[in-house]
Amino acid sequence: MSKILIIEDEEAIADLEKDYLELSGFEVEIANRGDLGLQMSLEGDFNLIILDLMLPEVDGFEICRRVRGSQNTPIIMVSAKKDDIDKIRGLGLGADDYMTKPFSPSELVARVKAHLERYNRLTHSGVPQNDIVEIRGIKIDKTARRVWVNGEETTFTTKEFDLLTFLAQNPNRVFTKEELFREIWDMESVGDIATVTVHIKKIREKIEFNTAKPQYIETIWGVGYRFKV
Repeated sequence: MSKILIIEDEEAIADLEKDYLELSGFEVEIANRGDLGLQMSLEGDFNLIILDLMLPEVDGFEICRRVRGSQNTPIIMVSAKKDDIDKIRGLGLGADDYMTKPFSPSELVARVKAHLERYNRLTHSGVPQNDIVEIRGIKIDKTARRVWVNGEETTFTTKEFDLLTFLAQNPNRVFTKEELFREIWDMESVGDIATVTVHIKKIREKIEFNTAKPQYIETIWGVGYRFKV
């Protein structure tokens, strides 16, 4: 049974989310303060974290940053804030998804299931050993989920790794942001284009010598992106 951590200071919202998730077969724990949520995230064995932004003691951005420093557990960030800057910041820190309150509990459950299924497929897929993709100084070990850039190992979040690997395995093909969102996040892209843009930016910062003149992931203006070989 998958174990979910909800970090949410509004008791009514946390209890509603917990009820819906438990009805769907998940084990759920709640932390109503940021400092407690951070401690549970780092010390507990959770399969996914639902993380509110506005929390007492420690905010959601700091929790996301700290968790991403040591683990790839899927994180769904939720907030009443509708500003794109908060969404971009959260995704940039490594969150896998961002939902704006109010939202349907059934939609939350659907997104939780989608993220867990994809994460489990990627981490327990039985991929043959030494499944390697190498392109012009970039080495991607799909089995170990590790990346080297010009011989130096570089750390990627789960979605950054998935997106980089997908593009590298389909070189010279142009993908729209909508296509990439559906492929990597397994959901229709409705107002979530910023998710792809932010992840491309973060990947470029890790693999490109000059992000202003990318040599690997090229922007095709008005269309999308392609990985050049």
